[in-house]
Amino acid sequence: MKTVACIVVDGFAPFEFGVACEAFGLDRSDDGVPNFDFRVVTADPGVVRSKLGFSINVEHDLSFAYEADLVVVCPTPREYWGHTDPRVRDAVRAAVARDAWVLSVCSGSFILAEAGVLDGRKATTHWMYANVMASMYPAIEVDPDVLYVQDGRIITSAGTAAGIDACLHLLRQEIGAELTNKIARRMVVPPQRDGGQAQFIASPLPATTSLSLAPVTDWMLDNLRLDLTVDQLAAKAHMSPRTFARRFKADHGATPAAWLARQRIIHAQRLLEKTDLGLDRIAYESGFGSAAVLRQNFARVLGTTPTAYRARFACNDETCEDELMDAAPSGIAAVEASALVSVA
Repeated sequence: MKTVACIVVDGFAPFEFGVACEAFGLDRSDDGVPNFDFRVVTADPGVVRSKLGFSINVEHDLSFAYEADLVVVCPTPREYWGHTDPRVRDAVRAAVARDAWVLSVCSGSFILAEAGVLDGRKATTHWMYANVMASMYPAIEVDPDVLYVQDGRIITSAGTAAGIDACLHLLRQEIGAELTNKIARRMVVPPQRDGGQAQFIASPLPATTSLSLAPVTDWMLDNLRLDLTVDQLAAKAHMSPRTFARRFKADHGATPAAWLARQRIIHAQRLLEKTDLGLDRIAYESGFGSAAVLRQNFARVLGTTPTAYRARFACNDETCEDELMDAAPSGIAAVEASALVSVA
């Protein structure tokens, strides 16, 4: 992925637009992150109004969207849904037809829906509008409980800040986990967030809830190679297994087993990128036990093999750490908690 077109239309949402600019538009070459040719585009170049009363001047028309490797679609207010400029719809359809990446942020998914590219696919949007989307576009399988959905090369994100999660998810596939983690650190966000948007629908979780299990999750990250059971983890948390499992899922949006499996995948990714260890050793260090089990999990979660992943993302320069200790899940890297995501 080298070129990114960010489509804005009248009434665009500034925060979500800023997310796309932050994720793909900044020069981070000093961190070894590749730069993208990032351009903001619109149907009629010139002044484009935001929904907050100010405007931006867009220099590029939609022609760049017809050749970009990634097309990002920013959200618009509800009154614009169903009335998208046909030129924007055509650009989105063309991107999908040529198998480019297409990513919508928040209610930008309504533009994709109107273009027809989500028919027969899974998708998401802000939880406030999930029922509206399902009603307007019954051919779409709308999941209101996740932070983002990937179906093929189309990614739709939930409300507002979930766009960050979706952008980082795409970047992990294009430039690898290690470089994406550097972007996340520069953005001062976790590389992957716990849970899904379902936890925000009724009311926010108490501020102290997630902290109560922090010592246990820290210990889990430091002991990925062990065969960890709910009974063992519950004992460390001084809870009954049933209470621990319920509290863990409330905090993290996933069962302890699912969360742990994702952490093991993340650790294996880092070892493949940063070390020369064999697959059997990586499987052991990550808690998968054998290379065969590691391969099964990579195929299920990442849609690739450990060998193919290493060939694409292995660090080959002289600054790359070669020791196992450098790849241990500690410090900032240990923040890599699993986002509840649907990948079709």
